[in-house]
Amino acid sequence: QMELEESGGGLVQAGGSLRLSCAASGRAFKTSAMGWFRQAPGKGREFVATINWSGTKTDYAESVKGRFTVSRDNDKNTVYLQMNRLTPEDTAVYYCALDVGLRKVALPMTPSQYDYWGQGTQVTVSS
Repeated sequence: QMELEESGGGLVQAGGSLRLSCAASGRAFKTSAMGWFRQAPGKGREFVATINWSGTKTDYAESVKGRFTVSRDNDKNTVYLQMNRLTPEDTAVYYCALDVGLRKVALPMTPSQYDYWGQGTQVTVSS
C-alpha cells in the first residue's frame, strides 16, 4: 500500500512560480513512474507531467512545456513539480500519482495507468 501527500500549493499572481512536492511512503516509489495531473472546476482530470523511475525520462502536456519541470529525489521518496510563468489557466487542484511497476520503459500519461493518488493541492493563479 502506498500513500502520497502533495504540498506546496497556494495563491500566486500571474507570472509567478510555485513548487509542488509529493511525498510517497513505501519502497515501490524508487522503481515506479510518477505523474502530475490537474483538475479545474467543471473539467476532467488533465495530464500535466510524468517522470520515469530513475528520473532520466520526462514528458509534459503541451500546455505546460517550457514552463513546468518535473523531477524526483529517490532518496527522499519525493517528486516535485516546478511551475514557472503561471497563468490563470493553470488554476486547478493538482494531484500526484504513482504507477506501480518495476522500472517500466514507457511513460504513463493517462489516469487509468496510475495505481495510487494523492489528495491534491489547490493552485490558484490570479490575474
